[in-house]
Amino acid sequence: MKEDLRQIWQQLDKATARRVLDDWIRRADQSGIKMLQKFASTLAKYRSEILAYYDCRISTGPLEGTNNKIQLMKRQAYGFRDQEFFMLKIYALHRTKYALVG
Repeated sequence: MKEDLRQIWQQLDKATARRVLDDWIRRADQSGIKMLQKFASTLAKYRSEILAYYDCRISTGPLEGTNNKIQLMKRQAYGFRDQEFFMLKIYALHRTKYALVG
């Protein structure tokens, strides 16, 4: 079931992904496994949001990673009062990420 669920992201269009997701939810509901049924119910609630990926094909993963790095820097700099320096560190973090690629 886990591998089948990953197939949602491998589809070429939204209609096919919708069929794959609906089929997975149906099979999970019929499995008789309570945790799997609960997860299927959650996926059914967020069905339109999951399928919205096929409208733009973007992910918030890189953004979440950057936010985590900023929060870490903020914790490490606790007690410092220089807001401008903190902003410069954030800009440097962003530039460094792309400078190290390739």
